[in-house]
Amino acid sequence: MTDLEFDQPVNRNEFIVEFEDYAYGGEGFGRLPDGRAVFVPLVGDGEVARIRLVESKKNYARGELIELIEVAKERIEPRCIHFGVCGGCHYQHLPYEKQLAVKENILKDQLRRIGRIEDPPIKPIVPSPNPYHYRNHVQFHLDETGRLGYMQLLSNEIFPIEECHLPEDPINDLWPRLSFDALPGFNRIALRTGVGEDLMMIIGSEDPSPIEFDTDLPISVVYAGPGGEMVLAGEDYIILNVLGQDFKVSVDSFFQVNTGVAEKMVEHVLKFIPQNTESIVLDAFCGVGLFSAFIAPRVGQVIGIESNPLVCEDFVVNLDKFDNVVLYEAEVKTVLPVLETRPDVMLVDPPRAGLRGEVIDGINHLGPETLIYTSCDPATLARDAKRLTKIAYSLESITPFDMFPQTSHIESISIWRRSQEPYRS
Repeated sequence: MTDLEFDQPVNRNEFIVEFEDYAYGGEGFGRLPDGRAVFVPLVGDGEVARIRLVESKKNYARGELIELIEVAKERIEPRCIHFGVCGGCHYQHLPYEKQLAVKENILKDQLRRIGRIEDPPIKPIVPSPNPYHYRNHVQFHLDETGRLGYMQLLSNEIFPIEECHLPEDPINDLWPRLSFDALPGFNRIALRTGVGEDLMMIIGSEDPSPIEFDTDLPISVVYAGPGGEMVLAGEDYIILNVLGQDFKVSVDSFFQVNTGVAEKMVEHVLKFIPQNTESIVLDAFCGVGLFSAFIAPRVGQVIGIESNPLVCEDFVVNLDKFDNVVLYEAEVKTVLPVLETRPDVMLVDPPRAGLRGEVIDGINHLGPETLIYTSCDPATLARDAKRLTKIAYSLESITPFDMFPQTSHIESISIWRRSQEPYRS
């Protein structure tokens, strides 16, 4: 980077900054005149911008973009009219190939800085088949007049939207036709789409009394409030199809929002599950059984662990045709220490917070030869990488998947091999 030739603004909260890179979270990274790191959305490497500080700490600051002074040659026109106001997308100003490169570099940086892995074995990122119109599940907030909207960038304020380019077509065809009265506690709706363009709407409210709802649309409608759930129309689940396999997904059940990338992730995992009728695979945080359903035909036994009772019901339905599957309805941290069966391969797909210490201890206790770790947060993955290394696991490879194009979110699958017998403290 060259020295700046711009005069700094008189306003002490405004600065002209030359940006060097992208940081995790969708922000550009640069340096203030006093040497502190500054993070600003909507700007990136090779650009010079006038910014205003919105947060100032001893060692770093955060800012908002006022004006672009020098623009990177790869910057493009965003597709959405709300980009820059809406907090949902971070990279619409970048060509898709650049987005993929940025995410690879961020994952590598997190593993180096936090995980202390000098040369992370990162494979090329797997792109989404569709960089737009890929989401099978979208949640909208309702403003004070009942209009559908999203959260603003750098704010908790809701603004009404006129368009969104991330949902699959059936959702985008439906949501502009919806209108709601502003009611106390009624603050959000979610839309999910499945096989045959089936649609389900989940009405979220803080009011324990279900709202009155009337529709002639061919959709399922479920009310979700403090007192539980109530079906107002249709069913309380939807069917999604991955690689020819149908999955029942109920209102409370998690499922990957990008079906095309979910298929690529399944295919990737199966590369590390050899056909062996004697092998045992443990699927921790198994959810509705996305991975287990494809692993079960290849191995002797699949053991699933899932704590949510309703999600367990979906798992049982989705894997009903297999007689070599066992499911524990419990927390992963409570099952691992008492599990008597030692798996050959263990899958973990934890929440964004990553693996708790008790789970790491449980992995060490069981000592599977291969650990397959699906992560949705590079920072917690990097933290857990340090812990796994301490219990004699070595990182063989890590493959990022672009589950969320146009955003800063990074999904990955890492393969770990046990290098020696489990460490006993």
